[in-house]
Amino acid sequence: MQDLQFDTDDDEAVRRVLTERRAEIEALMAGSKEARGAVELDQSRVGRLSRIDAIQDQAMALETDRRRTLELQRIGSALKRLDAGEYGSCVRCGEEIEPARLGTDPAATLCMDCADN
Repeated sequence: MQDLQFDTDDDEAVRRVLTERRAEIEALMAGSKEARGAVELDQSRVGRLSRIDAIQDQAMALETDRRRTLELQRIGSALKRLDAGEYGSCVRCGEEIEPARLGTDPAATLCMDCADN
């Protein structure tokens, strides 16, 4: 992940970054819908090795989709914490999450100490 340039104390800037990231992920998921679809069984059109490649591609697309879904959930949780006035606080210990960490991952839930343990 790249380091984002925004003020982690500015709720509107945080909300903008999170909603833009959510829109990006949703667009990627919509664009990869075909790759997650069923693999053609007609071997007269697709050779055995091509079918194996297609199955592998489908498995990778499904895993990518799973990861994107998890990221969408993390973003949704971060937006809820923002609405509740709890954004930027570690969900485990309650201490402030380092601004540099939030700059790298705006949906982070743990401070560095808790993430390391």
